Amino acid sequence: MTSTSTARQYWQLTKPRVVALIVFTALVGMLLATPGMPPWRALVFGTLGIWLAAASAAAINQILDARIDAIMARTSWRPLPTGTVTVRQAVAFALVLGALSMGLLVWQVNLLTALLTFASLMGYAVIYTVWLKRATPQNIVIGGIAGAAPPVLGWTAVTGWVEPWGVHPHSLLLCLIIFVWTPPHFWALAIFRREDYARAMIPMLPVTHGVTYTRWQILFYTVLLVLVTLLPFVTGMSGLFYLGGAVVLGAVFLWMAVRLMDPPDEFYAMRTFNYSVVYLMALFAFLLADHWLLPGAGFAAPGLEFERVG
Repeated sequence: MTSTSTARQYWQLTKPRVVALIVFTALVGMLLATPGMPPWRALVFGTLGIWLAAASAAAINQILDARIDAIMARTSWRPLPTGTVTVRQAVAFALVLGALSMGLLVWQVNLLTALLTFASLMGYAVIYTVWLKRATPQNIVIGGIAGAAPPVLGWTAVTGWVEPWGVHPHSLLLCLIIFVWTPPHFWALAIFRREDYARAMIPMLPVTHGVTYTRWQILFYTVLLVLVTLLPFVTGMSGLFYLGGAVVLGAVFLWMAVRLMDPPDEFYAMRTFNYSVVYLMALFAFLLADHWLLPGAGFAAPGLEFERVG
């Protein structure tokens, strides 16, 4: 195996597309945390530290799910099932990434961000992967809090221990949006891949409760998501520009969820899943654009010196 091919296999261990979305939402959290540009140290090292932690969690997830991944068509090509990376190599890789992440966040960002990032890493890589995923069809709902944390991590990378508990309510609102978005996003994929999950004996909702029930749950959560995405405007966190984008994006998502109740073809669930990814990225892009279009609308803690973080 060439060095380029080896590097590609290790890169695949990090689930690069999933991690890219995580880092994007964390970066938006950083940029929303202050009216101007965040300090470069928080921006650069915070982004890098969160990326390393997310990549480590993704690698740990693949280590723990290697047996399942080998059974499922969607994941059978991954480095561990194909044997292109050994378990020992993957464990060493994941531990190095995790250690680098924690060290970087403590040293260059702040302790709060390091602690929250570690909690998020453990929540996804251990609690969700080892227990929730195999224990309950509500796995993606309960475990979704770990995947929803990145905007909070990004926000605290800039502000540190500003609030009494270190976490600003607006960052929790961003977390809530991703938390409510996760079920319709993932259950759409689970409908399309339900035979895979059944073969691997993973109790995803379409396997345990059927496709029709899952479609109703997707519709319910999409309605809830549309309502939750109005809260940044209602609370004064964002303005009309964001509101317009959220309404249009939400209307399309809701239309797709309604159509999913009686889809035109089997692949429609996958198209809904793909739109959900575009939806979240566009929604956060509208939040960011609105923030920069309205100077001074962002949060800044009184007396916070943005040249020093932590």
